[in-house]
Parts: sequence; structure tokens; C-alpha cells
Amino acid sequence: MTYPVRLPLRVIVTIIACFLFTALFALPALAEGSHDRVQFGNDITVGPNEEIGEATCFGCTVRVRGHVTGDITVFGGSILVEDQGEVGGDITIFGGSIRLDKSVKVGGDMTAFGAHIRRDPEATVRGDVTTFGGPIWIVLIFGLPSLLFAGFIALIVWLVRRLTRPSVPVAA
Repeated sequence: MTYPVRLPLRVIVTIIACFLFTALFALPALAEGSHDRVQFGNDITVGPNEEIGEATCFGCTVRVRGHVTGDITVFGGSILVEDQGEVGGDITIFGGSIRLDKSVKVGGDMTAFGAHIRRDPEATVRGDVTTFGGPIWIVLIFGLPSLLFAGFIALIVWLVRRLTRPSVPVAA
């Protein structure tokens, strides 16, 4: 009896690790210009007399004391807007916290998924403030797509195994 060919576990792990390594270091290159900042695990700080376009952070903190002309997006970290800092666009955070000190201005919307918001009464947000509190939102946002992706991979594996299965002649 012959069995279908299976890839060793270390080959599969190596392929996944190469994909994640490439994605990790390729994403900062997608920033639109030199005024945009993208970081993984390293904090982004915008000084008092500094201006940047957009800030995107994965597992770190964005501290704004100057001016961000575009949006701030953080996954699993914090956003601190202090000392008359300004954000021209939207603030979006997935898990973590947002702190707006007095005399800061946000020109767009502020959205928090599974995050805490501390906002001084003197802070100005021109757009809408939306909070989806609790861990259930994080599960829905990240868990559900992960399950769908895992199901898609399982379907592909099943199809490959079915197509590479040797045919067995029928006994007469």
C-alpha cells in the first residue's frame, strides 16, 4: 500500500518562517514617503517641532508632541498625544490605550477596538469617538479571520492529498 507524499514538519515551518520574515521587513517599504513611519516593536516619537505624515505601529507606542498630518494606527500598543500635539487625520487602535492630554487636537475620528481611552476635557476631537470595549472585539477582529484562513488552508491540503492519492484498481 502506498501513502501520499507528506512534507516534513521542518520544511513547513521553514516556509512559514520565511514568509513571515519577508512580510515583517517588507512592510516598512510600503510607507508612502519619508515622512511616514512604520515600526514593529520600536516606539515612534514625534518631537515638539517635528511633523510627519502617518504613523503605523505594531506592538509599540506612538508618542506625539508635534504634528502628525495623517492617521495614526496602532496594533497592540499605546497612543499618547501630549503637550499641544496635533493629529490631522484619524486615530485607530486595536488593543491597548489612547491618552489625550489637555490642549491636543485630533482632526478626524478616534476608534478604539478593545482599548481604553483617557481623554482630558480640554482635548479636541473633531470627528466621532467610537469605542468597542472588551476582549470579544479582538477575538472577532483577529480570531474569526484566522479561523477562516485556517479553513482555507485545510481545504487546500485536503484537495492536494485527494489529487495525489494513488488510484487503486477495483477487484473484479
